Amino acid sequence: MVKYDYVVMIPARGGSKSIPLKNIKDIAGQPLIYWSLDAAVNSKKVDKVFVSTDSEKIKQVVLAYNKPNKEKIKIIDRSPECSIDTASTESVMFDFSEKVDYKNMVLIQCTNPMVTTKDIDGAINVHKDYDSVLSTVVQKRFYWNLQEDGTIKEIGHSIKKRPRRQEWNGVLAENGSIYIISKENLYKGKCRLYGRIGTYVMDDSSYYEIDEDTDWIIIENLLLNRK
Repeated sequence: MVKYDYVVMIPARGGSKSIPLKNIKDIAGQPLIYWSLDAAVNSKKVDKVFVSTDSEKIKQVVLAYNKPNKEKIKIIDRSPECSIDTASTESVMFDFSEKVDYKNMVLIQCTNPMVTTKDIDGAINVHKDYDSVLSTVVQKRFYWNLQEDGTIKEIGHSIKKRPRRQEWNGVLAENGSIYIISKENLYKGKCRLYGRIGTYVMDDSSYYEIDEDTDWIIIENLLLNRK
């Protein structure tokens, strides 16, 4: 019998180049990773929350998390080959999967702190009907693709039938907040997404993720407004 039905896995590498140790840097009153932990530990649909890290400093900050349901959290040591700059998220998922007995993985990332418990629960509900799930936001912008000859071609709309914003469903943009896949399908597809892919649509504010200093300013203000 599988030990855990749904687990959350949070990758938290210590070697960020753009913002050193950004996963534990304070934002809107607490370490960045705490926002992900808050969302994960309070989901009744999640059995366990794992933080995969190679950093002793990150481990100490996670161990200091002292909020309700903290007993759900467990730290997993990340293998050295999954801790280099060029390591893919999938390599971390496989490394984790070799160490933990679970059925379904919910991947959430520290750099997307707008995720909430409601979002995790909603995405898990969607996953019941699909092989894998990713979170998205609705974008009502006109996108174009650059062609080899230098011209551009519209994506997802027609220049002859440009819809009015209020009459358009828009397009879905991947926001990087939530991915869900079973261990079985992860190994089948060798990827975080496989088979029939469903989506959970999140609030517009979740479009932003922290890569650079300017992102930090935007997201901190969003988090403060939410509080």
